[in-house]
Amino acid sequence: MADNHSKENPIERHDTAAWRGHIESTKPESKVPVPSEEAVMEAKEWVDTNSLS
Repeated sequence: MADNHSKENPIERHDTAAWRGHIESTKPESKVPVPSEEAVMEAKEWVDTNSLS
């Protein structure tokens, strides 16, 4: 079976994601976005207050 997924045809599109505005940098080779520390703290706070436990 042929692999239809490639860098030109991503499985997910992240260019419209909510966290996109808080990118501090990207990894040079992989282009993985690195969020700002503030964005990480906000995400942790959201998880802590909205968890099901």
